[in-house]
Amino acid sequence: MRHEKVVILGSGPAGLTAALYAARGGLDPLVLEGMQPGGQLTITTDVDNYPGFPEGVLGPELMERMRAQVERFGTRFEFDEVESCDLSVRPFQLTTGNGQKIAAETLIIATGASAKYLGLESETRLRGYGVSACATCDGFFFKGAEIVVVGGGDTAMEEATFLTKFAAKVYCIVRRDVLRASKAMQDRALANPKLEFIWNSEITEVLGEKSVEAVRIRNVVTGDEYVKPVTGMFLGIGHQPNTRAFLDWLDHDEAGYLVTTPGRTATNVPGVFACGDAQDHYYRQAVTAAGSGCQAAIEAERWLEDQKHGSASSH
Repeated sequence: MRHEKVVILGSGPAGLTAALYAARGGLDPLVLEGMQPGGQLTITTDVDNYPGFPEGVLGPELMERMRAQVERFGTRFEFDEVESCDLSVRPFQLTTGNGQKIAAETLIIATGASAKYLGLESETRLRGYGVSACATCDGFFFKGAEIVVVGGGDTAMEEATFLTKFAAKVYCIVRRDVLRASKAMQDRALANPKLEFIWNSEITEVLGEKSVEAVRIRNVVTGDEYVKPVTGMFLGIGHQPNTRAFLDWLDHDEAGYLVTTPGRTATNVPGVFACGDAQDHYYRQAVTAAGSGCQAAIEAERWLEDQKHGSASSH
């Protein structure tokens, strides 16, 4: 079994910032990148709200630059993720998807969150064939097409607005009669002539044999159903935290987001820290994720120092 001082799970802004601080602190961190190296920003186009980039920056480029900076200080990366763990023993025992056994003195969980789907059989069958949860990955394939976006929050409005660069028409399917998106996002979406809103509605089926040809829409107030011909369906209904491997050990909310000490990144298990979208469902921004990654690394470093000197401080 390998022994590591600091293991960081995830390679989005939280994980990479944690690695940067841990590496510069001489902790020789190991980053298990997870199945989506770079996190959600790798499937984001223009990032205009990350400080230091007055002209904006592409999400993948921002993550590449972060990673290069982290590697400069000697961080090691492996394309793997934790499948199961035992956080009741010291050092913590981790089992990875590639079958590795790792003993970790301290653990920083920055596993992020993944897009949610509706859970329809037809949606699953056509995923990748017109059904997508990533407008920036797949929008290009829908030039001149008519498509639908599901959701009424910031994610949905951002996706829908972006998709108007390619599609001829974007229909927004909203379960309520109002949007949950922020005022700025709402104003931009409602003013876009290529966007049309279908209120009080949900999709009950995606139609098409080999690719999306239409969706069945139900009005949740009247119960009426009808079929709308479209060639693409994009999901913008939120995210699920990637924390399943830790839920038996760590305090979490109903959705699975890890609970940390207020204003800190310490979990209920001393020596385990959580940062980024694995514990933050409120802000969900690259800059706040990076900030919490910095906090986690500093807390981990101090915790290791306390252990070395036999301090009673648990967090």
